[in-house]
Amino acid sequence: MPDVITVRVQTDSDSFQEVVVKIERPTYNKPFLGGFRNMRTGVEFHNTGSQTKFRKRPDKGLKLFCRETQTILEKNKPQQTRNTTSTQMTKIGLYVSNMTDKLISPRKYFTAEEYHKRRLEAVIVLQKYFRRWHAINVVQKLREQKRLRLTWEAQEELRKKMEKEKKLRREYERKLNPKTKEDFELLYHGLELWIQEETERINRTLIGAERKAALCELLEKEAQLIACFERHKLNANVENQQKAILHLLDKSAQPKRWKAYDGKITEVDTQDTLHARELLEIYRSISMKGIPKDERRAVLLTLRCTVKEHECKLTQEILELIDREVDLMSREVKGCNLEGLRQRICALFLQYIKIPKVNPGITGLLKVPQDPLKLYKNVYFCHSCENYLPSSEFHIPGNCRTIGRCRLCYKLDNQARQRDAFLKYRLILENLRKSEAGYQDDSKIVSLVQLPDLQYMIENIWNCQSPLSAWSELYDLIMVRWDKQREWSPWNTILLTKEEADAHLKLCNLQKAYEAAFIYRIKQKHIRSKTYFAQIPAMSSFLHGSDNQASTS
Repeated sequence: MPDVITVRVQTDSDSFQEVVVKIERPTYNKPFLGGFRNMRTGVEFHNTGSQTKFRKRPDKGLKLFCRETQTILEKNKPQQTRNTTSTQMTKIGLYVSNMTDKLISPRKYFTAEEYHKRRLEAVIVLQKYFRRWHAINVVQKLREQKRLRLTWEAQEELRKKMEKEKKLRREYERKLNPKTKEDFELLYHGLELWIQEETERINRTLIGAERKAALCELLEKEAQLIACFERHKLNANVENQQKAILHLLDKSAQPKRWKAYDGKITEVDTQDTLHARELLEIYRSISMKGIPKDERRAVLLTLRCTVKEHECKLTQEILELIDREVDLMSREVKGCNLEGLRQRICALFLQYIKIPKVNPGITGLLKVPQDPLKLYKNVYFCHSCENYLPSSEFHIPGNCRTIGRCRLCYKLDNQARQRDAFLKYRLILENLRKSEAGYQDDSKIVSLVQLPDLQYMIENIWNCQSPLSAWSELYDLIMVRWDKQREWSPWNTILLTKEEADAHLKLCNLQKAYEAAFIYRIKQKHIRSKTYFAQIPAMSSFLHGSDNQASTS
């Protein structure tokens, strides 16, 4: 047989393909591992193991098989014991020296009772030493546990002190440089507390005309502080608006992400995201202040080339403003006199970016839908500011049956009248929703509870304090499940500190852990919560379900 042969293989019903096959000659004799012989022709056919090439085992550098480990060397050796001997004693005619002999005299004989008594005394001595050693170890362990406990208490005390200082410092910074709605809520809340203290002091110490003069002076100070707050709010609104614009543009320029089966995140940049990223960089460039004139001209040239891609009325306005700024820069006009023009360019370019045809990635991020028919859905009328607003702009409590004022009107009313700070209640609600999401048992009631409902529960039902320790600092209090086996609800909750909540969630049997009087007080609070939330139609189904579950248990 030749070394190379050509085989014709049929690949289709009417097509064939020639394949070149190389023949390998065996370099060793194949062992016979079974087979059969054709009786007519005499040809032998071996099994598959004989047709394949033998694969050698890799050499590991160790001798795995040897004769010594598989065989046992046996020996038969006879051995003769020593001959018997005798002891010679002194007798007549024979002298044996006794210089090396030992004289043994009998001692006092003691009975079995004395022997056992002696053993008992020895055992008692051993027990004494063992108990002493064991007591030393127990005392050392207790001393070490006490040291660790004191260290932990000191660390916890230091941690709480640092957290409190950090919280006070953060509140001071937020009041000093307010930027968010919560910061201004804290400012107005602090102003209201100061006004109440000053009014009480004036009413207590002054009378007549002096009291009226002091109250007028206090009113003027209040007006000045409110004006100062509003100036800070205007500056903060400008900064927040710029941050919101950059966040919107950055979100539209994010790559597409999805999670694979192995948990890895895959990111892909599309043509729309790359174009959105270019528009974001151009907007950042034209928004920068204090750059040299050459760089400013280069940025304006890039902006001109970009907006020319889509011809519209807005594009013409941007091009006219660009030409006007370039002309004024060539005439050496000061940069401070060009601020208004540059702001107009930024505002028009932002409108250009928000066009879906220019930036398709921003379509789903705009608050105003592109379809006018969608504006007629979920739109309500605010009787206070007399504006038509979407449903997301209304603050609707759980027990409300009609649409009242919008969020902005509630906020203005709060700043003018009560001046309450809802930051503490908002933090408690966020922690509650985060902890319920960790249970992964499809808890629904926690999503129905709004901020006014939670505030009513904490203030009127739980009295703003923990029922265990009477701790009243709301920053340290959280809401957890009373019975962790059932989903959270206003009638299955308890207000505790963080340390108390961790210990409460580790309990397996509440009846054995708490006293009957304490459990009775908690049940009474749950009944009051049921009475309040029974007014909410969406809660009625959950109330019936909890009653059936309680009766079954």
